Amino acid sequence: MEKDFLGLGKMSMNMVTRLPRNRHRVVAWDNTTEKVREAEANGAIGASYLADLVAKLSPPRAEGLMLPSGDVTENNINAVADLLQPGDLIIHGGNTHFKDDARRAEPLKHRGLH
Repeated sequence: MEKDFLGLGKMSMNMVTRLPRNRHRVVAWDNTTEKVREAEANGAIGASYLADLVAKLSPPRAEGLMLPSGDVTENNINAVADLLQPGDLIIHGGNTHFKDDARRAEPLKHRGLH
């Protein structure tokens, strides 16, 4: 399996640490360089910026976001969607209201994103 994580807080860092132990290929990015280095130390492939994160996965991509609710989630979903191709998947596992995620899914669906 190949997966990436955008946002390296407590929940996602746990997955980023665990998945490579089972031979899953994980690419990780965070706006904090120290978090990316920690992920690399645990077996993940670090990304320097958002487009680098997406480029390091083979299509169809599984883009994982683990971000807090609010503008940070909204902005990052829109930014990553601009870098993805039809057939790619966005998995938002952060702490937001489910109705917000349903609202966000509509325009993504029209772009061929899951």
